[in-house]
Amino acid sequence: MHPRTAAPQPHPARGRIDEVAVAATTQTGDQGLTLGRTAALLAGLPRTVPGFAIDRMCAGAMTAVTTTASGIGFGAYDVVIAGGVEHMGNHPMGSGADPNPRFMSERLVDPAALNMGNTAENLHDRFPAITKARTDAYAVASQDKLEAAYAKGQIQPDLVPVATLKPGHGWTVNSVDEPPRPGTTFEDLAALRTPFRAHGRVTAGNAAGLNDGATAAVLASSEAAAELGLPVKMRLVSYAYAGVEPEVMGIGPVPATEKALKNAGLSIEDIGLFEVNEAFAVQVLSFLDHFGIPDDDPRVNRYGGAIAVGHPLASSGVRLMNQLARQFEEDPSVRYGITTMCIGLGMGATVIWENPHHSKYTDYSGTVAAVVHEANSVATTEGAAA
Repeated sequence: MHPRTAAPQPHPARGRIDEVAVAATTQTGDQGLTLGRTAALLAGLPRTVPGFAIDRMCAGAMTAVTTTASGIGFGAYDVVIAGGVEHMGNHPMGSGADPNPRFMSERLVDPAALNMGNTAENLHDRFPAITKARTDAYAVASQDKLEAAYAKGQIQPDLVPVATLKPGHGWTVNSVDEPPRPGTTFEDLAALRTPFRAHGRVTAGNAAGLNDGATAAVLASSEAAAELGLPVKMRLVSYAYAGVEPEVMGIGPVPATEKALKNAGLSIEDIGLFEVNEAFAVQVLSFLDHFGIPDDDPRVNRYGGAIAVGHPLASSGVRLMNQLARQFEEDPSVRYGITTMCIGLGMGATVIWENPHHSKYTDYSGTVAAVVHEANSVATTEGAAA
């Protein structure tokens, strides 16, 4: 006989969750019905736990984090769950979109700006120094860095295996990210077509892939984290959102970062690690050029980025945070890092974090909320080219 195995006991934090915020860009079907509340019920949380949904396109999960973290700082919450999902296999980007007719009739927004690939080509026009050769080289480096991170086991600890049902394939368990293309070469990318413009510069190879994915994080006040024994991975220092011309939405991380740095009383020189969402290589390079950061700076996207791992829209913000938290643990010499991303319709988002492993980290009890990452990225599935 095999000895009886005791059932795992729920973490004491489970009974202390005050809110569940889950983002999705397409809030219909399995991503509808006030997704945060739906997720709380499906997860078996006490029915007293409320929830809500958020839509800020690509920055959905990031907005879920900053919104609920603000509630913690205000004293309304002690422990929350925040994240995002995008089932792009069922809800393709832009599917069923019905923009306000004034967008077109009054030319409030160039119709081309509703296609993110077009906005990336516009960035190339605005910054001619960012050539296709540079973006392809950056994309190859992203694939290489992700491959190296997988080989070192730096990605796997933050993945949660999920069961998925694929037509014609039955049920399977996804335990790794599917989109990466290890071994991609510069020559491979140079041969790809440019679907958004004849003789353009944006391709499926130097843009993020479209795939399914979900992420979640546990956030807590410093007092609650200490009381419940939650491992503090990062502290939220500052955040900012900014609007830009929709036609060049990829430049959004620049003003958002400038605002977040100003709010925190920091400069770009204080930032030791950058997690920049790679919607398009040109968008990342425009950010780096603005701040005088080399294309191959080792502080930037150490594990690669969305060009390699994919960008399931509203879920990606927490993936950036998980990867930064892991890097903080590996590199205590870094005190501050940022997660930043561009957002459709012309916006940018940036969050500044502090590393609790740094020698100058202080006990912030009674002041700013601590962020605890416990429920992490779900392996993305059904990868497809942009």
